[in-house]
Amino acid sequence: MGHDQQHPSASKPDGDRFGLEEPAGNGHSTQSYAALALGALGVVYGDIGTSPLYALRETILAATGAASGGHGGGAAVTLSGPLPREAVIGVLSLILWSLVLVVTLKYVVLLLRADNNGEGGTLTLVALAQRALGRTRGGIVLFLGMAGAALFYGDAVITPAISVLSAVEGLKLVTPVLEDYVITIASAILIALFLVQSRGTGKVANFFGPIMTLWFLTLAGLGIYHIADDLGVFASINPYWGVRFFFDHPGLSLAVLGSVCLAVTGAEALYADMGHFGRGPIRSAWIFLVFPALWLNYLGQGALILSDPTAIDNPFYKLAPPALILPLVIMATLATIIASQAVITGAYSLTRQAIQLGLLPRLEIRHTSEHTSGQIYIPRINVLLLLTVLLLVWTFKTSSNLSHAYGISVFGAMMVDSLLAFIVIWKGWRWGLLATTAVVLPFLIIDVAFFSANLLKLLSGGYVPVLFAAALIVLMWTWVRGTKILFDKTRKTDVPLLELVGMLTKSPPYRVKGMAVFLTSDPETAPASLLHNLKHNKVLHERNVILTVRSADTPRVAESERVRLSRITDDFWRVEMVYGYMESPNVPKGLAILRKQGFKFDIMSTSFFLSRRSIKASPQSGMPVWQDNLYIGLTKSATDATNFFQIPTGRVVEVGTQVTV
Repeated sequence: MGHDQQHPSASKPDGDRFGLEEPAGNGHSTQSYAALALGALGVVYGDIGTSPLYALRETILAATGAASGGHGGGAAVTLSGPLPREAVIGVLSLILWSLVLVVTLKYVVLLLRADNNGEGGTLTLVALAQRALGRTRGGIVLFLGMAGAALFYGDAVITPAISVLSAVEGLKLVTPVLEDYVITIASAILIALFLVQSRGTGKVANFFGPIMTLWFLTLAGLGIYHIADDLGVFASINPYWGVRFFFDHPGLSLAVLGSVCLAVTGAEALYADMGHFGRGPIRSAWIFLVFPALWLNYLGQGALILSDPTAIDNPFYKLAPPALILPLVIMATLATIIASQAVITGAYSLTRQAIQLGLLPRLEIRHTSEHTSGQIYIPRINVLLLLTVLLLVWTFKTSSNLSHAYGISVFGAMMVDSLLAFIVIWKGWRWGLLATTAVVLPFLIIDVAFFSANLLKLLSGGYVPVLFAAALIVLMWTWVRGTKILFDKTRKTDVPLLELVGMLTKSPPYRVKGMAVFLTSDPETAPASLLHNLKHNKVLHERNVILTVRSADTPRVAESERVRLSRITDDFWRVEMVYGYMESPNVPKGLAILRKQGFKFDIMSTSFFLSRRSIKASPQSGMPVWQDNLYIGLTKSATDATNFFQIPTGRVVEVGTQVTV
């Protein structure tokens, strides 16, 4: 009620994950360029920055047919023979060129150009694609938005599990005694991480940038320290070795691709956080520090493995001298916590956007900062994420096993980005079909290749994100479909607002002092709460406002465009309140803006009337009975509209109605 559910879509979180500072004007922050680049290191690159912990190990194991005995990350690894030099060089070449093609060219060069008022992310592509195609042809875009959102939730539960596990597994190298406690320690870290979410992430965020800067410098330093072990690793710069590996080992190609993708997980964060940091600082951080540090570290690991094949059990930690392994484990754990924090708060941001755009029912959203709207905490999502993450840790037990579940969600989301980018570039930017195909198709082929490769892991763990995403898509589709059916049904019995106002003018009921605000999703029809107030209380306030809260397809709406007022009669007014998909509705604050337009508003003499629907299942609803019941369950789980629209509870009158769906 009072929420116009327009073109639902969802995305990876668009900016404002940590609310370092509220963006100004075009959506970019007013902080200095250097501060923004430092902030980007902490927030944007946490996920991809922790990939060296496991990516090369898993890829070489796949390339050589080695088995980790189901233990991975420091456990004994059985090699089927000596490590072939060409295989190691080929794997290094594949990882390097994946970083160049997927991260640098696709995201840093191309997609950072596609922004919506300065914001980026899958939701931005959905909004731009719908704008380019028009609402009537937006069905496929809606589905892609749902798929992108569902796959990101899969990423949001797997990233904390695999990142923290892979970091804590380094303790096995410090002392074998701790091997039996790795899962317990990882679980304790994850529980603590989720428990502190309610306190907000602003204070912690200030330390993220410096810690990740130190982390990337450490990655580069460890890599440089070992490159001299075998300078032949520089041959991997030539893509010939990567291509040759596929020709020499066609049977292993898909398995290797399924592990190479681990090196580029987190790439979509570059685009998703553009609104907060700006494309310039994000590009600079990648080109001048993150990319060189990752590349040098992978080269160092490759050189170490070529000179000492036994290092394959945990090449990352074996880059460090024995005395420095414990400090490296501690630093890696901090880095993985930061990577996890990014996707956790990203899940909150995504959930708020999905609610705003009608993909999910209203949930309780707590603001953890008085100054920054981006700092939010959603208790129900936090509990669900924690339980799912712990279930993954205790089910899969090691980062090696969990890596099988990782790639499908990541590259599924990347495929969605490529498909939406095709629509935006072709229809929105008005490039020719040939030019658009020439630019986007190579990236889509790479995404499809990685996604297909990860489908090989479907039975060994890949089913987790697939089932997770499928369940969420069903959930979101049920909510969208049920809401439309409900809207269509109630509309049949609705009374046109202007018709009702005309009747009340001719035969006015008893008047009471003050102002009444009736929330509705359809400003053209009389709200059910108004009809029931007249029917049962037989009174009408001196001034009556029919209020519709609408979600825009832009991230934020300027205060000057927030509220639109139109007069019907001297005692009836229509008000439309518009919020961007990155904002939380605040009805009293919105109404206060009307004072500048000469409209008198006093919260103490205003009553807010809301309709509370009691929904019953109907065999003739247009949905199967199970979907009816699921929709009814979702409506019951929705948080109170009073809290969602931030209306003072003492000023609210709720009127109940019953409807079948």
